[in-house]
Amino acid sequence: MKRLLLLISIMPLLTLVLPAQPASGVKQAVAEKRGPEAPAAVTPVELAAAVQAAHGGEKLKKLRSLVLKGSADLSFNGQAVPGAFSTVISGEKYYFEIVTAIQQLKQTFDGQQTYSSIPGFSLPPVTSLGFPLLCKIGDAVYPISVLPEGSKKRKGFRVTTPEGFYTDFFVHEKTGQIKGYESQWLDGGNRAITTSVEIDEFQTVDGLIVPKKYSQRFVLGPITAYANFNAKSVLVNTKIEDAAFVIPK
Repeated sequence: MKRLLLLISIMPLLTLVLPAQPASGVKQAVAEKRGPEAPAAVTPVELAAAVQAAHGGEKLKKLRSLVLKGSADLSFNGQAVPGAFSTVISGEKYYFEIVTAIQQLKQTFDGQQTYSSIPGFSLPPVTSLGFPLLCKIGDAVYPISVLPEGSKKRKGFRVTTPEGFYTDFFVHEKTGQIKGYESQWLDGGNRAITTSVEIDEFQTVDGLIVPKKYSQRFVLGPITAYANFNAKSVLVNTKIEDAAFVIPK
C-alpha cells in the first residue's frame, strides 16, 4: 500500500496539457503548414508538431518553470485516502511531494543527483514522462513514432526518451487538445510500471491549458490503484531559487 501511494505521487505532474487549437482541428493545422498539394494523411511527427503548436508553440518550448499544488484522493482495494500534492519544475530540476494521513513522500533532483525521503527507493524523473515531453517535440533524441497496433482506433503519437521511457499521447481530433495519455517505465527491479490519465476539466494559465481535474489509473503488476486530482494552484514561469532543490544531507 505504501509503495503504491509513493508511486502515485508522480502522477499530478505527468498530466499537464496546454492550449486548445481552434475548432478547425488538427487536420487543417497540418494542411496549412504543408500546403494544399500535400498528402491527406498526417504523420506522427506532423501530428506532434501540430499539438505542440496548439499548446503554446514557442511558449511551450521556452517553459522555464512550473508549480502545481492541489488535492489528491487515492483509492486502493476500495480504501479511499485523501491527500495533497505539490510539484515544482525548474529546467531539469524538480521536486514533488505528496502528503496523506498514512505517510509523506518527497523526491528531489538538483540537476545532478536524486534524493528520496524513502531510502533506497526513487521514482522516475518527472521530466521524462507525460507533459514535459511535449516540450521536447522536435528534439532528435526524443523520437516520435506511431501508436502501437492496439491503439489504432485512437489518434495520437508516441514520444520516447533517451532512457527508453515512453508516453502515448491521445489527441482530440476537433480541438487539438491532449485528452489523455499512457506512460510506461521500468522500476529499480526492471518491472514494467504503467499509468493512464483521462482529463476531465481544464484551467487556462498564462496561455497554457492545464488539467484542473483528472483521473489516473496506476498498474504495478497485478495491483491497480486509482487517483483523482484537483489542481487548485498553478504557476508558470515564476522564479524558483536553487535552494528549493537542495539535497538534504
